[in-house]
Amino acid sequence: MKQIGSKEGLLPDVLADNLYAVDCGSAASSHSAQTGHYYSGPGNRFWEILETAKFTTLRLDPKEYKLLSSYGIGLTDMAKALSGSDTEISSRADDPAGLSEKLIRFKPRSLAFVGKRAAKVWSRYHLGTPEIKYGPQSSKFGEVAIYVLPSTSGLAKRFWDPLPWIEFGKFVSVIRNKKP
Repeated sequence: MKQIGSKEGLLPDVLADNLYAVDCGSAASSHSAQTGHYYSGPGNRFWEILETAKFTTLRLDPKEYKLLSSYGIGLTDMAKALSGSDTEISSRADDPAGLSEKLIRFKPRSLAFVGKRAAKVWSRYHLGTPEIKYGPQSSKFGEVAIYVLPSTSGLAKRFWDPLPWIEFGKFVSVIRNKKP
């Protein structure tokens, strides 16, 4: 596990006003922290599923992560100052209040947790319970729809199911196509 002192974190957020979706993981993997690119670990399915679920029109490389904002997609993590697997991240590093501040500031249409760990932290902080399921959640954060998606990490391959990602892609597609 690596720790840094910067408030910005190991990987800079990819956030802008009025995004269609913000994807929030637990923390940067050790590999992502080393390369400086989100979801760059061996076997990670993130970039593949973004293309498959039609969030992007082509498969981006992890080093192109900053291009996601041009598709209306943002990136952040629950724990910005640590890297490692979910089992290595201390709960003291989690910052659900900081995530809330980002949602209030940037006003995305939806928030998707990439894996259950970050979603449980969020749910415990906002609802007092860590009970969550994959897919759309019944509660929102203001006007922000909340989704929980299976982790794309190669370490979580036994839990991999692309269907919640594809359903979320359809939800985002509807948002994109709505007339203001």
